[in-house]
Amino acid sequence: MERMDGADVADVARARSGDESAFQALVERHSRQVFRLAYRMTGNEHDAEDVVQETFLKAYRRLQQFEERAHFGSWLYRIAANCAYDSLRSRKRREDQAPLPDQEEQEEAMVGATADAPSPERLVFSGQVQRRVESAMARLSERERAAFVLRHFEQLSTKEIGDTLGLDEGAVKHSVFRAVRKLRDALEPFVAPRARAEAR
Repeated sequence: MERMDGADVADVARARSGDESAFQALVERHSRQVFRLAYRMTGNEHDAEDVVQETFLKAYRRLQQFEERAHFGSWLYRIAANCAYDSLRSRKRREDQAPLPDQEEQEEAMVGATADAPSPERLVFSGQVQRRVESAMARLSERERAAFVLRHFEQLSTKEIGDTLGLDEGAVKHSVFRAVRKLRDALEPFVAPRARAEAR
């Protein structure tokens, strides 16, 4: 089991004793990572911010239940993943699978975040691919998106994803498989011409 960071150990103990500044230190230390996960799962900034707030609210309420031998960051991550998954399901009920809000801004932000000053040609190609990926991600079911993000972005095991989302391992594997297939289909127009060009 991963050992908890020394600063987390001290702050968790103080926060359990009612020290609000200690819990604030935990929030500041982990909020960026939680936001990153929430954004990847929900696909937009507004929902991600809501997930961050809900995550830390739940963590504060459950702090007495936290087992000290566990890793605080991992425990917090599971709460965040559950909150993000709940947000996806709630949004699906509200919008009945309508397009994600601010999708154009989201795509631009994702392209900007992943660009490392490539050549203009490469930037155009990578931008097109990124937009196609984000568009395909937006069309995944909430279960597919959550399982795919946790597996391929966050590197969780099938069992960990199942525990987090309340699914058996077969359902997790099926969701990841379907997500990968949909994304591969979306990227096929970009991949096939390059493969043919490289084969010449």
